[in-house]
Amino acid sequence: MSMEKLPLKFRILLRLRSIASFISRRPNITVNRFLMSFFDPKTPPSSKPRNGVSTNDVVFDPFRNLWFRLFLPSSSVLADNVSLPVVVYYHGGGFVFFSANSMPYDDFCRRLARDLRVVVVSVNYRLSPEHRYPIPYEDGFDALKFLDGTDLVFPANVDFDQCFIAGDSAGGNLAHQVAVKAGGYDFKKLKIKGLIAIQPFFGGEERVESEIRFGKSPMLTLEEADWFWKAFLPNGSNRNHPAAHVFGPRAGDISDVKFPATLLIVGGKDQLLDWGKKYYEWLKESGKEVDLVEYPNAIHGFYAVPELKDASLLIKDVGDFMHKLMAV
Repeated sequence: MSMEKLPLKFRILLRLRSIASFISRRPNITVNRFLMSFFDPKTPPSSKPRNGVSTNDVVFDPFRNLWFRLFLPSSSVLADNVSLPVVVYYHGGGFVFFSANSMPYDDFCRRLARDLRVVVVSVNYRLSPEHRYPIPYEDGFDALKFLDGTDLVFPANVDFDQCFIAGDSAGGNLAHQVAVKAGGYDFKKLKIKGLIAIQPFFGGEERVESEIRFGKSPMLTLEEADWFWKAFLPNGSNRNHPAAHVFGPRAGDISDVKFPATLLIVGGKDQLLDWGKKYYEWLKESGKEVDLVEYPNAIHGFYAVPELKDASLLIKDVGDFMHKLMAV
């Protein structure tokens, strides 16, 4: 998919985002948050349904400023007495940029809630380099524990027995790590049915072919990805750290880990394509249930453009995956 085939509005936003990322990332691996804020518009919560979904923000740890945005489909898009599965979502951005109320993620999670008729819990974890590994992973898992033990009033038809963990890009990496940790935790009411990993951000010191072929994509350049790893991983680490190379020689064996069935979505023109396929093979070799869906012409972050056919296909494929597991 070339830039010319993208909607003009998105091409303009993409150029602005690329410029913002470049000028906000400093050579000393710090971020100019003030500058980046001008290029990351936020969407306020809306108690009045918008596009069939209402939202509100819930703080679950005021000391660490941890919160999530709750997306609830309105009664107008629901059949009577329908039960609502829960999707716990982790946003992308290289562990460095964006938040649960960033406009692209508010729009995407709103589409998920409306079209799939689910409750979406979009977690706002702390960002790197101010909060490096493993802090985002800890924040992400603490959100699950809060949901499991909270007396927060959810609609009566929310079904915590049908809980899915999901994320895109860095959020896909985070969702994987949370799923691994959840496999050894005794939840009271949450039952993790599946993992939905959308173009997960994995890597290693090895340069794979897709990184070389698509390393200049405006949505995620290879230079930008390398910078993100330097900002996220512990000082002195390289990309073979198990947080990046989750199936590398230093990573743990998950063969005996209780791990949910996984839907892995990759883009044929994404620099992360080959890493995603390696992740798929590793999960299979570890004895895990995993479905791989590839959109041949999709660039990184294609799901942020609802006008694209692949963005609609993603919603459908996620829905089919969830229904398959909920029918078991």
